[in-house]
Amino acid sequence: MFSKWRKKSTESQVVEIYSPVTGNAVPLANVPDEAFAGGHMGKGVAIEPLVGQLIAPFDGTVAHVIKSNHAVMLEHASGLQFLFHIGINTVSLKGDGFTSHISTGDKVKAGQVLIEFDIEKIKGAGYPIITPIIVTNADEVTNSIELFNGPVKAGSDVILKAVIKS
Repeated sequence: MFSKWRKKSTESQVVEIYSPVTGNAVPLANVPDEAFAGGHMGKGVAIEPLVGQLIAPFDGTVAHVIKSNHAVMLEHASGLQFLFHIGINTVSLKGDGFTSHISTGDKVKAGQVLIEFDIEKIKGAGYPIITPIIVTNADEVTNSIELFNGPVKAGSDVILKAVIKS
């Protein structure tokens, strides 16, 4: 009966996403692919990896693993969806140099290894190793996104803060 008089919560939920890869975080504009660099895939950041492991940066659900294991989509409990794309044009490697430890639908824990990749094999095949991290549904879910650049350690350093719509 009195529910219409209750004040609606105006508190925003801030979600911090930790780096899924150890390396150097850079703006998407540094990615040598217009789809990523131009923001056509969504908002995000890219990492120049130093270690060939992609870990879960949060507890979530595997929404999709690309067949060649060079990319994965994860969903955060907040509704944010992320694409982690290892290298540029690496789909051409048809999985060579990539080992996936997850499947679509899996529940993952922060720090869990998702994909291992051979940096030297990818570079040796002539592909850039830079790894875009894209929020694929930022416009639907967030009020704002703050991105961070510089040296990052997987699971330790925040690369993105999002204010979730209430």
